[in-house]
Parts: sequence; C-alpha cells; structure tokens
Amino acid sequence: MFADLLSRLTASAPAPLSDLDAKLALAALLVRIARSDGSYDADEVSRIDKILAERHTLSPFEAAELRTKAEVLEAEAPDTVRFTKAIKDAVPYEDRTGVVEALWAVVLADGHRDDQENALLRLTANLLGVSDRDSALARQKVAKAQNS
Repeated sequence: MFADLLSRLTASAPAPLSDLDAKLALAALLVRIARSDGSYDADEVSRIDKILAERHTLSPFEAAELRTKAEVLEAEAPDTVRFTKAIKDAVPYEDRTGVVEALWAVVLADGHRDDQENALLRLTANLLGVSDRDSALARQKVAKAQNS
C-alpha cells in the first residue's frame, strides 16, 4: 500500500491523489514535523489525532488509525524535499495552507518551539508553496487559539 503511494508521490509528474492518499500523505507530514526534534511525545500524538479528527470529520479511533498509518508512511517516505514537493504537485493549494496551520499546531503542542522544528516547518511551508508571511500568520493564529 505505502510503496504504491510513495512511487506515485515521487513520480516525475504525480497525478492528483485520491482523498484517502492525500489525507495519509498530509498526516505523514504532521508526524514528520513532530518527530523532527527527536522527541515524539504524547502531546504531539494527541494534537495530531485532534487535527486529523477535525480536518477529516473522523472519530477518535479513526484519527488514531490514520495517524498510525501515517507514522509508517513517514518512516518510509523519501527526504522531506522530495516528499513535500510531491505533495505540493498533487494537493490543491487550499489544502496546503491548511496543512501549514496544522503543522504549527503540532510544533506548538508541547509548549515550546525547537530550532529543528522551526527549520523543518519553514522548509516545508516553502516547499508547499506557502510564503513565510502566510506561515507566520498561521503560527500566530494557532498560538492565539491555543492560548484561549
């Protein structure tokens, strides 16, 4: 299953992803950003599950199941540059800007911003075609929501 998705994502001209594959690929980005600081803790897992449940109208069980599959995909996925570029080519812009917000929610889930997470998020947003300004606005929006 993952080998087929990865080969489609890394093809020279990736076709648009099915709804399920897009959900899985984007969830894998959430996992990658959470793992980027070397600590993948319960707060980050919980935040990913919440994001997936809200974005895709999933039950808590379905969200956890999607995250578990995304953890496997993330571990098998190519480097972030190729993986993210493939998602950019296959996923509509509106979905990509929403993903940047979700990525910030994961980064901020444990209460601090790690340099490695910041660097990966900046790279990822850029590769997704989301400007630094829009990424900063997304971060501010997420921080404000988490502090309310």
